[in-house]
Amino acid sequence: MKDKIKKYLKEGIILLIMLLIASNGMSYYRALDLNKDSLNIESFKLLDNTEYKVPANKPVLVHFWATWCPTCKFEAPNIEKISKDYEVITIAVQSGTKQEIENYLDEHKLTFKVVNDKKGLYSKKFNIKVFPTTFIYDKDNNLKFTEVGYTTTAGLYSRMVLSK
Repeated sequence: MKDKIKKYLKEGIILLIMLLIASNGMSYYRALDLNKDSLNIESFKLLDNTEYKVPANKPVLVHFWATWCPTCKFEAPNIEKISKDYEVITIAVQSGTKQEIENYLDEHKLTFKVVNDKKGLYSKKFNIKVFPTTFIYDKDNNLKFTEVGYTTTAGLYSRMVLSK
């Protein structure tokens, strides 16, 4: 009986490692076509019509998501958590009206800063094809990391620390 448990445990660990390698490979492949330029946007108009100025001398996380994206729904709490400690701007792509996005945020108890990219102009500028997609820029607005697909809270925090 113990041998069977050990065998299943070993197979489970191997499967998890293989899935991790495959998902990282897919993320890398999907990120190849992303816009790798420095962040050359000085400000964004937020959902509440206020202006968010990209801060100088601080790393910034720019996160593309959509209300219709199932993976984005699972990743949103991770983005919410990191937004409490770092500069985070999120861009809701083709996710409906201001009210529809606000309803989504309220329903999921999310308070991070949101830009409504109703026509997908920002997603085109950054060459986004898959959601969610995250860009992390250093204090000089140089691109340090991109992540396509789900990212853990620990992964986001470690990338932000490395971007300082």
